[in-house]
Amino acid sequence: LGAVTPSLSHFLTSRVWRGVLLCLLLLAPPEHASAEWECRAPPPSCRPVFIVHSAWHAAIVLRKGDIASAVVPELVDFPNAQFIEFSWGDKDYFPNPDAGVFAGLKAAFWSSGSVLHVVGLSSDWQAFYAGAAIIELRLMPAAYGRLLDFVAKTFSRPAPEYRAQADPGLFAHSYFYPATRRFSVLRTCNGWVAEALESAGLPIAPSYVITAGQLSEQIGKLNQPR
Repeated sequence: LGAVTPSLSHFLTSRVWRGVLLCLLLLAPPEHASAEWECRAPPPSCRPVFIVHSAWHAAIVLRKGDIASAVVPELVDFPNAQFIEFSWGDKDYFPNPDAGVFAGLKAAFWSSGSVLHVVGLSSDWQAFYAGAAIIELRLMPAAYGRLLDFVAKTFSRPAPEYRAQADPGLFAHSYFYPATRRFSVLRTCNGWVAEALESAGLPIAPSYVITAGQLSEQIGKLNQPR
């Protein structure tokens, strides 16, 4: 028995280290991840994706011409727009600019649903976001398609062939639409944007994104041209 014990101990130790090494390899982002989404070719080969955020809230802005109406049929509600903003939040708190502390706590811990806020923007759309940070990412068409699919699936539609029901938005050319997913203090609008980027193949970790600052910090590590 004394002769067997060291061999058994060595065997178990080796298996532990192999398991740890395997976990590290699985957790580490693949070296080729950037090549799957990053686009350095001149337009129109690349698809621009703009992340707009203030101190608290983040949104995705896309060129309307890059969005297939079959994927996002709600585009019919924005006939004159050149760019489209998508952002997500609690269905009771987000549409109410005068929501108080209780509504905020309810959204954070007892949300009863979520909405997408969609805004139609003109060609000089950046002026609309005075004081906000705007980050431009340039995606390969396939990566862009995955991001757009994520956004499209966030709309809660009565059936695939129908548009989601539109309710008045916060601005003149905007609407709220019922959305999928449950809002919470651990799954905020910033986390939703992070999930959209992750779905496109970007090395973003949504589980570490609650605030707009955390989202911006992760995007800043991508070394993309701004």
